[in-house]
Amino acid sequence: MDLQSRKIKFVLEFLKLQNEEAVSRLEKALKTEKKTTGKENVRPMTVEQFNKRIDKSIEDSESGKLTEDRDLMAEIEKWS
Repeated sequence: MDLQSRKIKFVLEFLKLQNEEAVSRLEKALKTEKKTTGKENVRPMTVEQFNKRIDKSIEDSESGKLTEDRDLMAEIEKWS
């Protein structure tokens, strides 16, 4: 399973949690992780990169390269 799929699966499981202590522990772990990693990999987009991404999104939308939210949720449900 790729990283993006794993993250979506994690979020879905997180949303099912009813235990406040478990949520607090996960929040603390995320906060700690954000402090120690990732900062060196984060670089803002240039205006040119941003505009290219917008153009690509518009192009994908116009050519029908979209996934409806209900279809995506149905696909995600199959992962569990």
